[in-house]
Amino acid sequence: MSRLTLAGAVATAAAAALLLGGCSAASSSSSSSTNASAKPVVGGTLVYLEQQAHTNLYPPSGGFYPNGGILNQITDKLTYQDPKSLKIEPWIAKSWTTDTTDTEYDFTLRSGVTFSDGTPLDAAAVAKNFDTYGLGNTALSQPVSEVFNNYDHSQVVSPTEVKFFFKKPSPGFLQGTSVIGSGLVSLSTLAKNFNDLGSATNIIGSGPFVVSKESLGKEVDLTVRKDYKWAPESSSNQGRAYLDGIKFIVEPEDSVRIGSLLSGQGDYIRQVQAYDEKQVTSQGYSVVAKATNGVNDSITFHPQNALVADVKVRQALLHATNTKQIVETIFSKNYPQATGVLAHTAKGYVNLSSELKYDPSQSKKLLDAAGWKLGSDGVRQKDGQELAFDIYESLPQPQNKQVLQLVAQQWAKVGVKLTVKAGDAGSATTDNLDSSKTALAVTEVGRADEDVLKSQFYPKNRNGLLQAGGTATDATFTDPKLNDLLDAETTETDPAKRVTDTQDASTYLVDQAYTIPLFEEPQVFAGASYVKGVAFEAVGRPSFSTTWLAKH
Repeated sequence: MSRLTLAGAVATAAAAALLLGGCSAASSSSSSSTNASAKPVVGGTLVYLEQQAHTNLYPPSGGFYPNGGILNQITDKLTYQDPKSLKIEPWIAKSWTTDTTDTEYDFTLRSGVTFSDGTPLDAAAVAKNFDTYGLGNTALSQPVSEVFNNYDHSQVVSPTEVKFFFKKPSPGFLQGTSVIGSGLVSLSTLAKNFNDLGSATNIIGSGPFVVSKESLGKEVDLTVRKDYKWAPESSSNQGRAYLDGIKFIVEPEDSVRIGSLLSGQGDYIRQVQAYDEKQVTSQGYSVVAKATNGVNDSITFHPQNALVADVKVRQALLHATNTKQIVETIFSKNYPQATGVLAHTAKGYVNLSSELKYDPSQSKKLLDAAGWKLGSDGVRQKDGQELAFDIYESLPQPQNKQVLQLVAQQWAKVGVKLTVKAGDAGSATTDNLDSSKTALAVTEVGRADEDVLKSQFYPKNRNGLLQAGGTATDATFTDPKLNDLLDAETTETDPAKRVTDTQDASTYLVDQAYTIPLFEEPQVFAGASYVKGVAFEAVGRPSFSTTWLAKH
């Protein structure tokens, strides 16, 4: 079977989606098993279907999974985090030391590493990368990375030694050097304006693949870098990637991605919805769900909004939310019910299930105590105003529209109206930064480190609560206690105490009902049986340097 152009892939997959009942997945499975080999095969192009187009490939923007999926193939990191043990291991850095206060880090680098444009990935390049990520570059509109706290400056000691200095302890920095947002890029890439980094062809990394072609918003083609030889030490492949290339095709329609896979026109796909899992596995294809090890998929409040300024109202809405029903109705076993702000696999997790229990009778009592009385139309009112909310669907989150619609049904039982608005509305982004227009929003972030909590809720990071001091529009609300707890966690040098501080911050978030954790969000993929050796980093992004095709 010939490989597809973008138009051919989408057209064929669309047709296949209409004919799934009659497509011969069994023959595809049997032919691939016949051609399977125990040893990796070099060659072939992997056709990978992504739900959404990438936005910007400035590495600190890699938290958005379509961005990170590309960056993970074309950039390397200073260190590597084992996805199972979460231990930090050598990569571009051979070794490192840290002072007793976690304010100074000293890295020794591998020699001979180059970017794909031939320029050296040496200490000067690493220093420039981290100075940019840690401090930002206002002139080029390059923002500060959310994974760096208290960054001060770098010092190049030699071509293979670089030091980093911090204003206050930064125990999360070492893990921060392993994340997708710390991917290393060439000096020429860092010299470009942020707005120019939406084009994949402008990103020069040192990774096992390079960008060879791009149709913006539709397709990105990667080609193997044949001279690559600096994978993480624990990688099963220390040389060039086995694949000759990867074709990233953007296809928003779930049915088309599934149809492409089952018809043999696609090899691997991301964002397999729970309702499609059984269909995929029953026809001999694999489904892989990877934990994201961070802040759970949640509904988070903007406390400056008058409707949710009263903690009793927020607590009432928390107890009106039946997360067990959400998981059992909409999802599969790959989506555990949330038992805390963080996933149970995350560092710093604490079980808060008793505080998160569904209790509609308690919800009604809290709303009564807050002065919201049930109206004749079934919606609570106070001072002539209805207790009614709008919330925008979050397109990256799985089945988010259905989740929010079910939450709306649950809240209606206690007299609260929730209207779900389209996530692609032009006003969605600006409204979600304005607490006068939105009292609540969908939140989630993956990172296998305690600092993920600060990433989500601190004003100068993602600012989930829309506190003053961040990107929120005309914000005056602030919670100094929460911010102190988050600061304490990110500066604590004792590992055990750091876990305790993270647990304290999580507990406070639930005590104040600032957020309603719903479920632990995985990244779910499906692939043909002839696709071998796909690896995943610690928050579920695929790595294709060890991947090979048993047929091509």
